[in-house]
Amino acid sequence: MSGRRGGRRWSPPVRRRGAGPDWAAQTPTWRQARPSLIADALERASARPSGNWFVVGASRQVRAGDRPYGRTVGGVEVVLWRSDDGEPRAGSGICPHLGAPLRDSRVVCGTLVCHWHGLALDGSASAGWRPFPVHDDGVLVWVRLDEVGGEEPTERPVVPTRPATGRGVDSVFTATGRCEPQDVVANRLDPWHGSWFHPYSFVDLSVVREPQGGEDDAFVVDVSFRVAGRLVVPVRAEFTAPEPRTVVMRITDGEGATSVVETHATPLTGPDHERPRTAVVEAVVAASDRPGFALARAAAPVLRPLMRRTAGRLWRDDLAYAERRWALRSTGRFPGRGRGRRSGSRAVPRDGSERSEHG
Repeated sequence: MSGRRGGRRWSPPVRRRGAGPDWAAQTPTWRQARPSLIADALERASARPSGNWFVVGASRQVRAGDRPYGRTVGGVEVVLWRSDDGEPRAGSGICPHLGAPLRDSRVVCGTLVCHWHGLALDGSASAGWRPFPVHDDGVLVWVRLDEVGGEEPTERPVVPTRPATGRGVDSVFTATGRCEPQDVVANRLDPWHGSWFHPYSFVDLSVVREPQGGEDDAFVVDVSFRVAGRLVVPVRAEFTAPEPRTVVMRITDGEGATSVVETHATPLTGPDHERPRTAVVEAVVAASDRPGFALARAAAPVLRPLMRRTAGRLWRDDLAYAERRWALRSTGRFPGRGRGRRSGSRAVPRDGSERSEHG
């Protein structure tokens, strides 16, 4: 098919890749993936303010008229629900009366009613219960936990720039691993592992620009997403870390320019926990200027499970990567900077028991 749309020659989104090298014959990247470079990028990300905001899940997981949604963040039980007009509410997940788990309660006319003795909470401080600041950015829900974050609080979280509302198709995948947030972030700040560790998804990956230091911390990558066989979608992407627990991959050139993949790492256990657990909440917001993309938006309910399945396959491997990193750090065996604070703590092997959630 040929022709012009909007003054540009039409081209198919998928390309046929030439006969490139197979997995074992591709150029090694271990010299470029310098541990000090990744450690410096992680250190810069860790120094940025978060305002004590933590991603707890997908916006569509907290629905008006539905049951409350519960999550433990940094060892703190959190419960979320929506008022009748759709406004999010959040606060302690422990009932102040006798400690009932409020995530197992019911929402009646926008009010959270404890299922043990009927204590009703409308989202304001009441009977010793206290609310937490909450923010819904349209894709993800955040809560602010000042006692967990320990920073100067901010009114709003650091939400990455996304395609304009209504232009994209979004999907949220959640998985849990035995590691700390820094291990997840370090994985994302190592783009060199892509075509080695995920050959089923990425080929012909090269880092064309490394961070220069300071605020200039972007990794710029040329990579082809594998569709099937030799069919690929080549793009240029940029990896940045706008806050300590978030890494954003943004497509800057090629098919789907402006699309983003946000990886948010939320600690579930408290600091210095012997067996830390971290939730990876990954939001994909795909966009395209092709006229036919309107069909994709209309088919979003069908596409989301496919998008989550793709993310799940990648994170099956990347959580193993993050968990391995934590196991080495926690026992003082990590080669290079980034050793854990708890040199005597016990390493926990990956056992595949962690669960995934979808939004």
